[in-house]
Amino acid sequence: MKRRHALLATAAALTPWGAPALAQAFPSKPLTLIVPFPPGGLADIVARPVAEALGRELGQPVVIDNKPGAGGGIGMGAAAKARPDGHTLLMALSSLTVIPEADALLGRAPLFALSDLRAVARYTADPTVLVVRADAPWKSVQEFVEDARKRPGAIPYGSSGNYGTMHVPMEILAQTAGVSFNHIPFTGAGPAVVALLGGQIDAVSSGPATVLQHIKAGKLRALAHWGQGRLEALPEVPSLKDAGFAAEYAQWSGLFIPAATPEPVAQRLRAAARVAAQDAKVREVIQNAGSPILYQDSAEFEKYVQADARRMSDVVRRIGKVQ
Repeated sequence: MKRRHALLATAAALTPWGAPALAQAFPSKPLTLIVPFPPGGLADIVARPVAEALGRELGQPVVIDNKPGAGGGIGMGAAAKARPDGHTLLMALSSLTVIPEADALLGRAPLFALSDLRAVARYTADPTVLVVRADAPWKSVQEFVEDARKRPGAIPYGSSGNYGTMHVPMEILAQTAGVSFNHIPFTGAGPAVVALLGGQIDAVSSGPATVLQHIKAGKLRALAHWGQGRLEALPEVPSLKDAGFAAEYAQWSGLFIPAATPEPVAQRLRAAARVAAQDAKVREVIQNAGSPILYQDSAEFEKYVQADARRMSDVVRRIGKVQ
């Protein structure tokens, strides 16, 4: 009789009737949302209101776990290797598509493979912004580049780590303009911006959400951005393209889960992520930070990620080996 019950339970799990039961049982405990950077950067800014909204929708608290290091690779690798039961989530940035390619280029053991993770929802996609201190001598990106041309490798800029979302756009600009800068990696955008404010470095390329408050406070000056046209949050700031430099880059943020997560659980999270993107508080917090919601559902986001990975593969190889 016990064996018969076990077989029936197994069959139910493999039939359409088993899937709703699994989805209804999830989540059975608090969830963890890994943010692979320190507090203060875009991933953390987006993750906190999203975690609250997901918790309300799922009926379980969603706890933020900041795991910085290796340009986000440490936290991303931890999420990729987590138990695929839906209770561990990842709020990643676009460095997700860069790090595996950088690992391959450097011949080091991969922290994770892109195929280890499944896209759930994209929340933002902003061009990064080139900012300097308000007392810096450069009033335009043309002056900034011209100074770099006169002093190769002398201007220090900060990033969230090698091949991260603050490193890659600066190298794209350097390649486009035919100049070189002095790259100083930090553990995340927050520490890099603190270093800029404190005078340890002279520039960063960052998502608007991380620097907008300092620009409005008159502490930082935005010289250009890596998008097209004008930004809603910074309408007076030109794009690099408009300034004469064909350099583009978008820093996106999105929710991921381990690839082996059961389909019913993945769909439950997908639905909750969609509700979170429509939540008034989430939209207000992220909008006020300067990064409006640009939501993509899982299928569309997965295509976006794969296309970005192909483009970043070429970019990483042009940057070359950075130790």
